Amino acid sequence: MPINRTRMMVVAGLAGMGICAGSAAASVVAKRPNIIFILTDDQRWDAMSCLGHPFLKTPNMDRLRHEGALYANAFVTTALCSPSRASFLTGAYAHTHGVTSNRGREIDHDKTPSFPRVLREAGYETAFVGKWHMNRRSQPRPGFDYWLSFSGQGVYADPTLNENGRAFKAEGYTTDLLTDFAIAFMKREHEKPYCLYLSHKAVHSPFIPAPRHAGSYDGVTLPSPPNTQDTFSGKPAWLRGGVAVPGTPAAVQAIPDALTPTQWDPTEQRRRGYWKTLNAVDDGIGRILAALEESGELDHTIIMFASDNGYFHGEHGRGDKRLMYEESIRIPLLIRYPPVVKPNSTVEQMVLNIDVAPTLLDLAGVQAPQTVQGCSTVPLLEGAFAGWRTSFLYEYWVDMTDRVPRLLGVRTDRWKLIRAPDIDDIDELYDLENDPYEMHNLAQDPAYAGQRDALRAELDQFGVR
Repeated sequence: MPINRTRMMVVAGLAGMGICAGSAAASVVAKRPNIIFILTDDQRWDAMSCLGHPFLKTPNMDRLRHEGALYANAFVTTALCSPSRASFLTGAYAHTHGVTSNRGREIDHDKTPSFPRVLREAGYETAFVGKWHMNRRSQPRPGFDYWLSFSGQGVYADPTLNENGRAFKAEGYTTDLLTDFAIAFMKREHEKPYCLYLSHKAVHSPFIPAPRHAGSYDGVTLPSPPNTQDTFSGKPAWLRGGVAVPGTPAAVQAIPDALTPTQWDPTEQRRRGYWKTLNAVDDGIGRILAALEESGELDHTIIMFASDNGYFHGEHGRGDKRLMYEESIRIPLLIRYPPVVKPNSTVEQMVLNIDVAPTLLDLAGVQAPQTVQGCSTVPLLEGAFAGWRTSFLYEYWVDMTDRVPRLLGVRTDRWKLIRAPDIDDIDELYDLENDPYEMHNLAQDPAYAGQRDALRAELDQFGVR
């Protein structure tokens, strides 16, 4: 159910999210900055060595963090590739931009324009390099002066690419190739400031690392997260029995009261492949930083880095994403821009993928369109925290290969409520302060009925049913 900007702002105020405040931060910079936005696929929020990962090494992501800001509590509003990517581009929720699944849907470029298109209309030169993942077509989309992409998920080796409408076969490792094309665009003569949107295939499965990284992390032991032992006792029945894919007959089975956890394998190769595959992304960030240093544009360029959603590595017995548990919805989010962003700073407030577009537009001194539902984070970067959101809406819409129902949820700094509104099942309520691994569902506990009902009311106020 699409809702207009005015309705969203009313809802935001009722739900305690706060109303977006404008910022004049960009006015302190006489020359408009270049913008580079780098997006990975399925990278967990904690998949950076600067966050204390036990063995992963990401020196260039770490450099962005130490020379810029870490958004320590960054989330996606839908933990699925296509909807999340559309939200990054438009600054809008999935129920507004309409890309609710991976079924080949596309944003309406006129009704919900992407932030690169808005920047282009404001005088920027724009480029898209990498994975689009809305509608499987590789052809150029509106709003970009330069286009380099591929169809669907693509492949890790020797991909077929589409450059400005011309298809050709490339040789090499896709992560490296995308970095090559991104840097080639950066090194062009530019009469205008530019916005480069670099969207990696990595680290999406199958996890195939670059040949140079094939042996990395082979000797490490994978630590077992505590919530790999989740039995789903006291949680919704659909989590234990699954949900039939729409259009297919449901399996007749008794749903157990609890599941037996899968035994953890500390040497599991597939998980190790995930970390190996991320190495080339970090290499590419280093090459981009070096190119900017060589051109003298490093401190005049906004660099923002994020992932389209998180990823389960066996937590709650899961791989993939989709659910509203922390491993699925939390993402890495970094920004480097010395004129505004203090080095080695941290933003603790809850920031969303829909905040990226208004933040970058704000820093460029460009007005965000009315369809944007996120807020510029520039006030947070400047230390102004008053009025910022205290909760946010999560939504998940049934995907074509799913055994996950439609989900709605609300998360505050401490509490999380999850509801499957289309099926007859119980809610989930978690106290994140005392149960950070989301093992104990409190929704049926009479002692927490008041908290549950308050969050239900808050969820209803978001206006999405």
